[in-house]
Amino acid sequence: MPLIVSLDGFLNAGSAAQLASEQLRTEDAEVMHEFDLDSFYDYRARRPAITFRRDHYCDYTEPVLQITKHKDVAGRPYLLLAGPEPDFGWESFAIETIDMIEELNVNLTVSLGGIPMGVPHTRPALLTMHGTRKDLVDRKNFWNAEVTVPASAQSLLEYRMGQHGLDAIGYVVHVPHYLAQIEYPTASLALLDALSVRLGLSIDVEELRARQPDSIVEIEQQIIDQEGESVLAGLEQQYDAFSRGAADSLLADDDSLPTGDELADQLEQFLARQRKDESN
Repeated sequence: MPLIVSLDGFLNAGSAAQLASEQLRTEDAEVMHEFDLDSFYDYRARRPAITFRRDHYCDYTEPVLQITKHKDVAGRPYLLLAGPEPDFGWESFAIETIDMIEELNVNLTVSLGGIPMGVPHTRPALLTMHGTRKDLVDRKNFWNAEVTVPASAQSLLEYRMGQHGLDAIGYVVHVPHYLAQIEYPTASLALLDALSVRLGLSIDVEELRARQPDSIVEIEQQIIDQEGESVLAGLEQQYDAFSRGAADSLLADDDSLPTGDELADQLEQFLARQRKDESN
């Protein structure tokens, strides 16, 4: 039985992983294991919500990190590890998870995530795949590079699983920089499609798919309102050059394309205006 890992934290640009995990949850879920979040969670940095009603507190939203068992629409079982990414005790979290993987006879662990990249929303979503063994990676990555990045509890878990000889793979969707802080259903659908193909699962994504058109309309209106057309055009040129092999990475060197610094400066201004509008 496979285990799907989708944590709400560092690898959640566009809320891609969180939206995906919401589609993977079913009403008849069975809790297989619950982590003690008191040793993992920074309550002051990510304060849970609680309601004050007239003269008392109620409706406390307790953060929960669990491994739950579900079935897809065809009755195929799978496990889901979802909830907030641990802030502390990553090694303990990895050890506890690996113990459960062995106890529950998990044959493959699949992690889902999203990262902000210099890509436009007007082009197909790109995925980067990774795994604990080369033969587990069954699709070509369009973006190939060696880069040192900040670790996450999710990436550490896969690394430790590899050291234990356990099979694990992951899909990371490239989310447009300017959409990293808002919900972007397109990215989640790309993750769920890859997951369905790999595991042979039938996942109901109609609710998420129905939200996609309105999301795109809103994004494009924001770009027009905030005069972001030139930024979008530069990202499209860069993406197209990369796709046809004219550029080695998503930071173009071609003189006819915007430079990485120019795009970064425009994106920084674009994001600053977007966040200012959202706060008003």
